[in-house]
This record gives sequence, structure tokens and C-alpha cells, in this order.
Amino acid sequence: MLTSDFAYDLPQELIAQHPVEPRDASRLLVVHRDTGAIEHRVFRQITDYLRPGDAVVINDTRVIPARLLGNRAGSEGAVELLLLKRLDRDTWEALARPGRKAKPGAALEFGGGRLRATVLRATEAGGRVVRFAYEGVFEEILDELGKMPLPPYIHEPLQDRDRYQTVYAVHDGSAAAPTAGLHFTPELLERVKAMGVDIVPVLLHVGLGTFRPVKAREVAEHRMHSEEYEVTPEAAARINAARARGGRVVCVGTTTVRTLESVANEAGVVHPGRGDTAIFITPGVAIRAVDALITNFHLPESTLLMLISALMGREQALAAYAEAVRERYRFFSFGDAMLIL
Repeated sequence: MLTSDFAYDLPQELIAQHPVEPRDASRLLVVHRDTGAIEHRVFRQITDYLRPGDAVVINDTRVIPARLLGNRAGSEGAVELLLLKRLDRDTWEALARPGRKAKPGAALEFGGGRLRATVLRATEAGGRVVRFAYEGVFEEILDELGKMPLPPYIHEPLQDRDRYQTVYAVHDGSAAAPTAGLHFTPELLERVKAMGVDIVPVLLHVGLGTFRPVKAREVAEHRMHSEEYEVTPEAAARINAARARGGRVVCVGTTTVRTLESVANEAGVVHPGRGDTAIFITPGVAIRAVDALITNFHLPESTLLMLISALMGREQALAAYAEAVRERYRFFSFGDAMLIL
């Protein structure tokens, strides 16, 4: 299976540069896997496709202002860090640009020295492990100095940080938003609950594993970067209970799919767990714990497009994307949504 098998043509003007208002006014392309039928709806009509007894599984991670702009100590040479994963209180795994200015032993400064970092070593994935020094509370300093880590295809400034957060974000730690959840409003979530649908939070901190591009020619040669996850005993019990009573497990976003599939057994029973996952879901990999998926439209040749192709088949996935292009849907992080049933 080649990475190029997951390519498609996308006009640049369809890449969304800003979110719609209100959140649930985005469009929704509904794909019925059994018949191949496609419907064009508005996201707030998602309630037409949910049933009492279903479990809607959300990722309640929160994006941190993980992009730091600074310089090498004693130099005007600019350097940028993108924080990916906290290893301990003051040590982080990060991406550095340009890498030549962040070699092991390099001293970096941010905010005129309010935040200092020493590069400890390089990682196998080409990143850096850095240790920070500061006076005060790290999270407060990061909130002041850091910028929201918008994807490189978004060229317009973000006016409101909260629009790159889900309304249910709780746990700090992500370097990118679980964007399928951006379409929900508090009012829509209440409507879903009122239907008798259980909304179950799990956690996966989005890092390099989710958005790292696939550079290998063969899909099997790509190696996922690990990301931190947690499924609590309560969450596992509620998800399993939904299945036992005949309900469906509806995941909001590919990160929740990867989380559940990391802890599910062959029968689709979800077990509690906490750790790191580097699961790579491609066509041919069985999806055991997920019945339906709410997701955004993903980049060509990405691991996320490969994941939805595992759920619905590559040909059906690419046909749905071609329909979305014809109908002028908005793509990627601030774009419209798809419901795969």
C-alpha cells in the first residue's frame, strides 16, 4: 500500500482560514457506509443521526500555547520551539526550528530571558529534549509568552484563542486541537444529552503522532510518534455499557478512535488504561470498538485519512472527499465535518 494511494486534489481556496460562527453552523457531510449514500446537512443536525443509548466519546484535552519564539542566548538568531510532550516538571520534548540553532548544549531564551531552555539531546524523530529554567509558575509564563500552535496551512491570525479549543477542553497538554470537537456548542451538547445519549470523555494529548506527515513511500514504513492517553475505569464502563444495551460508540475525532483502539480487546471491549500509544490504523487494521465517527476533512496522504479509510474503505473515503470538493466544503482544522455511519 503506497502513501500516494491516499492523495486527492484540493483547491487551495477550500482550506478554511477561520472557523464559522456559531460553531455548530458548519456543514456536515453524512456518509452511510452500508449503502454509500451521502447527505449534506448542517452540523447542529447531528442529533438526527444519534439514538438514545448511544455513547458519544469526546477527547477533553486542552491545547496549550505551545509555540515559543525566541533566540539563542547571547545571539539575535531567531529560534522556535513547538512543545510536544511534557516529560517531567521542567523537561519537554519539542520540535525546534531551525534545528542547527538548537543542537545539544545550546542555550535558548524566550521573552527576554524570562524563560530559558537548554537543549539536552536530539530525539529519533528529529526533535529535541529541552529543560526549562524560570522564576515563577511555568504555566503562567507559557500562557503569556506562548502562541497557539496553528497548522502551517492557516495563514490568517487567530483573533480568539478559545476558537482553537473545544468547549469541553479540560486537561492541558496538546500541541494541536482535536478539531472534530470544535463544532460542538454547550447548547448542542445539552440537546444530545437530553436525547439519552451518554457523552463520555477520554484523553489523548495531540502531538507529533497525529500531525506528522507521512514521508515514506510505503505506508507500512511510516512510524507513528507516541502520544499520551488515558481511559478511566468510569469511561471504559460507560462505553462498554452502551454497547451492551445495543447502543453505538460514536467517536468525535480520530484521536478518540486511536485512544479506544489502543485499549480495546478483539471483541471490542474497552479496558481502562493510561500510557503512551503509537497505534497506526490503516486499511486492513480491524477497528473493534468504534461504530461511527464524527471527523473533519484531512490532508492528502495523512495518517488521519488512512484511519478513516480503515473505517469506511479507501475508495469510499476518496469518493466522499471528491463529493466534498465538488460541493465546496471547507477543509482541515477550521473546516466542515463528516459523519461516517
